[in-house]
Amino acid sequence: METSLARDLMTDEEWAFFEHFILAIRAAIGRKPANHRLVLDGIFWISRTGSPWRDLPEEFGKWSSVYRQFRRWTLAGLWEDILDALNQSRAVPDALQMVDSTVIRAHHQAAGGKRGTPEQGFGRSRGGFSTKIHLRVNAHGLPMRTEITPGQTSDYLGFDLVMADNLPEPKVLLADRGYDADRIRENMNERIIQPQIPMRKTRKMRVGVDHTLYRLRNMVERCFNKLKNARRVATRYDKTAESFLGFIDITSIRLWFRHLST
Repeated sequence: METSLARDLMTDEEWAFFEHFILAIRAAIGRKPANHRLVLDGIFWISRTGSPWRDLPEEFGKWSSVYRQFRRWTLAGLWEDILDALNQSRAVPDALQMVDSTVIRAHHQAAGGKRGTPEQGFGRSRGGFSTKIHLRVNAHGLPMRTEITPGQTSDYLGFDLVMADNLPEPKVLLADRGYDADRIRENMNERIIQPQIPMRKTRKMRVGVDHTLYRLRNMVERCFNKLKNARRVATRYDKTAESFLGFIDITSIRLWFRHLST
């Protein structure tokens, strides 16, 4: 296989990790399974390059077969199951966590989902036709939960999406002033989480932040930069919310694996 394709190929160690989850969700009946390792390599190639499915190199197999398997795994919740397992493993510290969001431009060909653009995470923001990614990361800057909404959605709603989960609770949560809301602070107090959120200038009652801790918030910004190295994440080409979120989760899982393997 060409060198340009080789960078997307999994190591034996990485494949052994993914294979465990793939076999767990595979139906016991039906056709004989395809070369799932090669299919997964093809999905990784699409994720990194941002190419249309029809441009998938033939070395990975028939593009339509790879696409169908991607959709099956995505709708079966494979990527979410893997992320949950990584978070529950407590392989990295999670007492300190961060939340943030970023707006992703949507390609014009991504429009036209059967259920309408809002339901598929499309909207209009300052960046134009877009989707917003909401992200929760741990102290090592590894994604814990990702969600998508239309581009104009407030960070308040995004906070509810990524924090209303069964993930390990933080002791300290870092966020920018876009998350400065009474109900968010009250929610954190009820959960015995110390919020480190700068206050808006309009607030009369001031609450300070620990600037030493707050400097660590750059971890979530760096995580976004790493996620956007995958062109299928940096620009939204997918019509359905499930597929786009699937590529975000796939990239997140690979960040975890690279961190743990080193």
